[in-house]
Amino acid sequence: MVTVSPEKSDASPSWAYALQLPHDPLAPRVARVTLRAVLNGHGMARIADTAELLASELVTNAYRHSGGPAMLRLRALGGGRLQVSVWDADPHIPPPFDKPHGTLRPVPAEADGGRGLFLVCHFADAWGGYALGDDLFGRSGKLLWCEVGPPPWTVAAPEGVGA
Repeated sequence: MVTVSPEKSDASPSWAYALQLPHDPLAPRVARVTLRAVLNGHGMARIADTAELLASELVTNAYRHSGGPAMLRLRALGGGRLQVSVWDADPHIPPPFDKPHGTLRPVPAEADGGRGLFLVCHFADAWGGYALGDDLFGRSGKLLWCEVGPPPWTVAAPEGVGA
């Protein structure tokens, strides 16, 4: 059997992938590997390191604090930008996602945790979270999300612009 993998996707610049993750200690690793494959396939390798860190922290938080399955969603926003979101079954919005932007405070040195989501807020261009009410299927929980992309000066201008 031969597998064909184009260097860059010919698909629409608007795409989304979702990955269901069981409550398993391997979930963050599976999320990182999947994210890197998606970004490489869509020609977005230059943001892979940052996006991988962000996704790993969000999935790790879901694994450690929800006790159930999680879902990772990757969505292209255009211009080389990516939205990473993670759903889990626990409706509690953890700090610093429970506060408006601009209210980040360093995590105390003696704290047992809290550094992962602080890293997300520091390295993401935008971030947020919200609790989800019960839906038709009895699901609830929360969704934490962040956005990342190349700095504006690294995005190439369309052909014919600025030349």
